[in-house]
Amino acid sequence: MQLRLPASISDAQRCLAEGAVPIGGATLVWAAWQRDGFPEQAVSLRHVPEANVVGAEEIGGAVLLHRVDTTVPEVLHRAACGIGTGAVRRTATVGGNIVGSTLRCLLPAALVLDARATVLGPDGVYDTDLTELVAKRPLLLSLRWRTPLVSGYRKVEGDAGGPPPLVVAAAVHTDADGDAEAPGLLRVAVRDGYEVLSESTPFDPDADQVLHALERTDLAALPAPARAHLREQVTDVLARTGA
Repeated sequence: MQLRLPASISDAQRCLAEGAVPIGGATLVWAAWQRDGFPEQAVSLRHVPEANVVGAEEIGGAVLLHRVDTTVPEVLHRAACGIGTGAVRRTATVGGNIVGSTLRCLLPAALVLDARATVLGPDGVYDTDLTELVAKRPLLLSLRWRTPLVSGYRKVEGDAGGPPPLVVAAAVHTDADGDAEAPGLLRVAVRDGYEVLSESTPFDPDADQVLHALERTDLAALPAPARAHLREQVTDVLARTGA
């Protein structure tokens, strides 16, 4: 297998056009390749600047998970810190986790940040939402979001060999004009098994009002333990808004 390491988006697009298979840290595909056979060419974005940025409102798809630090919102930082072992986090990438994994541990955090994706397709670079990103699985260059007022993340310890651990993420966003004195929206996302549900509701400092609104969404169908963790996480996040 030839590993190609383009240094620009145009070079990466050329690699894809020539049949190279995207690869991040290979933590998810190596075993399958050993079983089914290796592709002739693979392409990594580790040298493409746009795919390696770590900022307060952007992170690259080629960023290794151990590099996702407190520069980003708490919900995304904590999600990355909770994935696998230290060895996995030093190898696995943001793009591999969201696009290449069935677990998608970072997806709930990205959803509550209302992130947009910049991706590289056959016709070039374009922006898309997370729904299309997960469904069509293009090559992720970066995620971008607007900094929330406050966010939180909870991963419940699961049984070894059992289903993926329950994940609950939440974030409070200011209004569209960015007025920190007028928080406008609470976003929540829950990974229950392999399914990820997300909802939003207008911000209210009264946690009971917010939780009542969420109970009128599809989140009401979650198992009782998952709903209990959701209530605790939402209550904690709302308390930290200072409203």
